[in-house]
Amino acid sequence: MALLTTTIGSYPKPDYVPVVDWFRTQNMALPDAQTANEAFSLSRRAEIEALLARATHEVVREQAEIGIDVPTDGEMRRENYVYYHCRHLDGIDFARWTTKSMRGGKWRADAPTIVGPIRPSERFLPSDWRIAQSVTSLPIKITIPGPLTISDTLSDGYYGDQKRLCADLADAINVEVRALVEAGCAWIQIDEPVFAVEPEKALAFGIENLERCFHSVPANVMRVMHMCCGYPARVDLEDYPKADPAAYFKLTDALDASSVDAVSIEDAHRHNDLCLLERFQATKVILGVIAIARTRVEPVDEIAVRLEDALEHIDASRLIAAPDCGLGMLDRATIRSKLTNMVAAARSVGH
Repeated sequence: MALLTTTIGSYPKPDYVPVVDWFRTQNMALPDAQTANEAFSLSRRAEIEALLARATHEVVREQAEIGIDVPTDGEMRRENYVYYHCRHLDGIDFARWTTKSMRGGKWRADAPTIVGPIRPSERFLPSDWRIAQSVTSLPIKITIPGPLTISDTLSDGYYGDQKRLCADLADAINVEVRALVEAGCAWIQIDEPVFAVEPEKALAFGIENLERCFHSVPANVMRVMHMCCGYPARVDLEDYPKADPAAYFKLTDALDASSVDAVSIEDAHRHNDLCLLERFQATKVILGVIAIARTRVEPVDEIAVRLEDALEHIDASRLIAAPDCGLGMLDRATIRSKLTNMVAAARSVGH
C-alpha cells in the first residue's frame, strides 16, 4: 500500500470568500478582529453562508482530485485558526484588546481578553464538517486549536493561572469534539504549536489537557495532534524565529504514551534528525514533506527520498505524508503543484 497523505488545516481561499486570512491583513502580527464579525453580521448572511459552503466544496474537491487521502475543510470560515474557535466560547471579549507577549516572547501584539470563565456556547464544528463531508466519501479531518496555544494567543484578564485556564479550555474543546464524533467525524486534530515553543509547559500540563480534549472519544476516531515550529510573517522569508528542534525530542516519549493516535510534525522547512521517528513506538507520525511558506515546488524525487529516509526509522503503516502546516499563505496553483508531487512521491515509496 502507498503511504497515506493528508493536509494539515488551511487552504488558499477562493477570491470570493469574504473572510480574509490574518496574514493578509496590513498588520501581520495582529489578526483583523472585525473581519469575521463583519462578514457574518451583514444582511446578506444567507448569501455569505452559501459562498463559504461553495468555497469549502471547491477546496475539498480539489484535494480529493489531487489524491489527498484525508483532506481538511480548508478552514474557509476562519480569519485566524485560534480566534474562529474562540468566538464560539463564552468568557472572551473581542471588543477588549490587551497587549501581550506570546510564542515564547517571539511576538508582541494586542489580543482579545478573557474576562470570565471559559465555557462552550453553541456547537458549530459539526455543521462545518457536514458541509465539507457532503462532497466526498474520503474522511474529512476537522482541526481545532489546543488549550495551550489558545491560552498563549489570548490576554488573560480573569484566571491568573494558565494551568487552570487550559483545563477549562480543554473541557470546552471536548464538548465540541464529542459533538463532532456524534455527527460522524472520524478524524479530529488538535493544533498545539506552542508545545514546541514551550515544551516544559507541554510536559507539565499541556499533554494532560490534550488528553482532556479527547476524553470519551471512541477508538474508531483518529485522534491527531499537530505541532509545527512557527510561521513566518511572509512567504519566502528564511530567517525567522522558530522553535528549538530539540523540543520534539523532549516531547516524543510523553506523546507516544498518550492516547493520541497520530502526531504531526514539520520537517520540510527545517529537517529533523530522523532518529526522532524511532521514539514513536506506537503512534503514527504525520511528517511535513512540503514547505508551506516557500514558493519553490519540491520535485517528486526530492520528496520521495525524504520519505524513504524516514521509512528507515518508522514502519510504513505509521507514516503519513503531509505539508508542514496549513497552506493558506501560498496561491492555489503553487499548492496544487506541491500537493500533486507529494501524492506522487507517497505513492512511489509505499510499495
